[in-house]
Amino acid sequence: MDLLLIMTYTGLCIAIFKIFRIPLNKWTVPTAILGGVVILATLLLLMNYNHPYTKMGREFYVTVPIVPAVSGIVVDVPVAANTPLIAGDVLFQIDPIPYQQEVDRKRAQFAEAEPETGQLRAAVNSAQAAVAQAQAQATRTADNLARAEELEETAGANSPISKQELESRRQLAAAAAAALDGAQARAESAELGYQASVDGLSPTVARMKAELEAAEYDLARTTVRAPSDGYVTQVRLRPGVMAASLPLRPVMTFVPDEGRYFAGAFWQNSMLRLKPGYEAEILLDAVPGRVFKAHIDQVLPALGEGEMQSAGNLARTAAFKGGSRPVVIFKFEDDLSEYNLPSGIQGDIAVYSDHFHHVAIMRKILLRMKSWQNYLFSEGH
Repeated sequence: MDLLLIMTYTGLCIAIFKIFRIPLNKWTVPTAILGGVVILATLLLLMNYNHPYTKMGREFYVTVPIVPAVSGIVVDVPVAANTPLIAGDVLFQIDPIPYQQEVDRKRAQFAEAEPETGQLRAAVNSAQAAVAQAQAQATRTADNLARAEELEETAGANSPISKQELESRRQLAAAAAAALDGAQARAESAELGYQASVDGLSPTVARMKAELEAAEYDLARTTVRAPSDGYVTQVRLRPGVMAASLPLRPVMTFVPDEGRYFAGAFWQNSMLRLKPGYEAEILLDAVPGRVFKAHIDQVLPALGEGEMQSAGNLARTAAFKGGSRPVVIFKFEDDLSEYNLPSGIQGDIAVYSDHFHHVAIMRKILLRMKSWQNYLFSEGH
């Protein structure tokens, strides 16, 4: 751009010398040169500092690697490349037969184990009934023993109950008490087994239910769907391919519909003139002769070149070499939909700060001259 400005001044001087027939001598030529140096240097300094410009502009977009949650042979790929999708549309189908068989097996195991919960409840009821029966038996034998002892004490030597019968009743009472203790222990054991249930299910049934749900989840994941609105580009997946559930081996690339993020990398000495809300203009190599209005959305607060992570290695001097540029995110104010531009386009960016705003006209003229050049060639970035 600076070269374009110098060439413009040179052409203007030549035109003035020709039109006004100014002679070329040791006074006029140096005056034009020195005047141009002073004027252009001043204007360039004011323009370059207060209205930053960069050729390092590019649109960035996020992609989602599609990795199946389960592994298997792909049997169907109904999705078409570069076709708009909505969240939930089918991308491809993995052979569901092995997973359906696993679901059927787990369902049968769950059905077989499901009565166990009722059995535990029945065991508790049976144990409680046994406790009640043992309690009644213990009470009856204890009462019989008490009456026999009382009768023996009252009648003395004339007691109709013999020593042998009294001892027999004592043994029956002791046996009934022991039976009661055993019934209560069995009842407590049955109650503990029932209380150990998970959400009203026995541990075995709860485990079988969880395994069945996991198998059903895997079966549902054999159908891979779009995670959001967007599209799939460069579809190379075909039926018969083994799709593996490995994070480092995606089988598709999904592009979410999130709008356009255009970013530019500027020199660090422009930081004081890069603030959110400042007016900007962007020329795109793909659209020659056109400049689009935009504004600064945000200035990223961190530079990747200075990033450090916890590690066992010490920072080396090489980390201080090389330059780094702050990254600025822009939002377009003009509508770009009519141009059908691919994602990832590149272009040049000019920012117009609030300082020396009248000098911004130079930057705008130079930016448009640069956009006209794109009809013939692109400088590349």
